[in-house]
Amino acid sequence: MAKARYKSDASEAIHSAASGLYRAKVIDKKTMREYDDLCIEEAPEFSAKQIASIRKTVNVSQGVFAVYLNTTVSTVRQWEQGNKKPSGIAARMLQLVQKNGLTIFG
Repeated sequence: MAKARYKSDASEAIHSAASGLYRAKVIDKKTMREYDDLCIEEAPEFSAKQIASIRKTVNVSQGVFAVYLNTTVSTVRQWEQGNKKPSGIAARMLQLVQKNGLTIFG
């Protein structure tokens, strides 16, 4: 599982403590989800223009970009046209490509 991105160092410490309580069965799953919501940073949102810019920056076609992101050409096209938004994991992948390029896959 990928490492969570916390809102702050304090949030990470609080979440870690809550995770220990959850594993010890002191708090239930619903409460743990509340700690997740409070402590873990949400996936970023990208506009259609930003997605197209990220793809063009790494100099690949929609088809190649789709392969790297484990999605379809149709989905990439819909993102770039603004008809669809990337989900959590796809948004995180876009965030990584934006920051590191395609080298993260190699």
